Amino acid sequence: FFFFYGCSPSKMTKGTSSFGKRHNKTHTLCRRCGRSSYHIQKSTCSQCGYPAAKLRSYNWSVKAKRRKTTGTGRVRYLKVVRRRFRNGFREGTQAKPKKTTQSK
Repeated sequence: FFFFYGCSPSKMTKGTSSFGKRHNKTHTLCRRCGRSSYHIQKSTCSQCGYPAAKLRSYNWSVKAKRRKTTGTGRVRYLKVVRRRFRNGFREGTQAKPKKTTQSK
């Protein structure tokens, strides 16, 4: 083995012990998902896959799918669809005028 003068073998590594000496940022905020996962040099997000058109999701991470799937947010439009489904998606009809009872 060849060691530099004054360096122990544990310090000459590219792994855990040298990660503390790193200063440059590899990732920054993603404009689509908002996480600090946008790789600056690669220009891709490791979380959502931006700038790809489709969101990044894999079957091997079921938990991640559960966190990001439909129904975890406001579901603003789907609430309306649910109501329309119950009434058979009727369109262009008017509500019948309520009959007022005249009291004498």
